[in-house]
Amino acid sequence: MLLATALGGCGKIGDLAQDGRWQGQMGRLRIAVRGDEADPSKTAGWDGFRQHIHAFTGLDPQTTEASDYNGVIQALSSGQVDYATMGGGSYANVDAQVGGKAVPFLTVRQAEGTTGYYSLMMVRSNSPYRTLADLRGKKIAFVDFNSTSGYIFPRRAMRQQGLDPDHFFGETIMAGGATQAAMALVNGRVDGAVMLASAGTPETGFAASTPITLARKGLMKVSDLRSVWTAGPIPNSPYVIRTDRPKPFVDVMRGTLAILPYEKPKVWEEISQTAGSTFAPVNRAFYKDIIAIRSDEIHARRGGEK
Repeated sequence: MLLATALGGCGKIGDLAQDGRWQGQMGRLRIAVRGDEADPSKTAGWDGFRQHIHAFTGLDPQTTEASDYNGVIQALSSGQVDYATMGGGSYANVDAQVGGKAVPFLTVRQAEGTTGYYSLMMVRSNSPYRTLADLRGKKIAFVDFNSTSGYIFPRRAMRQQGLDPDHFFGETIMAGGATQAAMALVNGRVDGAVMLASAGTPETGFAASTPITLARKGLMKVSDLRSVWTAGPIPNSPYVIRTDRPKPFVDVMRGTLAILPYEKPKVWEEISQTAGSTFAPVNRAFYKDIIAIRSDEIHARRGGEK
């Protein structure tokens, strides 16, 4: 609330938005999103989101859709876009490439005050598997090499529990996205799949997850799957912005996004955010553990290849 008040209530956003000079330098606002984030079922919400940004910045938002995690990473790292939403692992990749030229500046804080989410190993409800140990030698779907909850974080957690994910499972595949991983599991292509869950804890249950999202689309039922293992919490996904853009732009974007849950709560929910959640300010230090985990994962993979 203080963030929104400081950047919105005092009129700073309006003053900077009326400046005109930095808007001329920017020309337009380019945002990178993954293809599944631009889902047609969310069109109304994203239209409202773009209208909100235009109203406060004076810039016309344009989205660049990427088919996978690496597409968003490269778009931001190369400066083709001005900001992007991505997982902590993807940001760690960007950080390794361009350092301080792109920094995290906001993340979502859930209604209960937490700023983390979880990685789940899911199986079909009618399967005999009850624990992670039951999946020894089985076929597993991870999401993407750059996915925090779908690859980087759960593999570290498995190693910490004395399980080597490169040798424990019989076969692993990269599904390419959380939706693809879930559908591969539902359709019987794999025995287990890694997915994400948020807005809750393993003890209280989750208000948001990959199965819940797909159930709302009619692609499956939540009861089709069950969790046999959980890892987390993982720092929530950051909004990452290019720092080589005009300074007023960075300030305006921080305030414009921060007030969205208060100004446009319907739009906030339409872009798949849970009611009562808001933005919280973050910086590189918030993701230092993810940066370290990604580095260790790369070394482990290279060692395995050798």
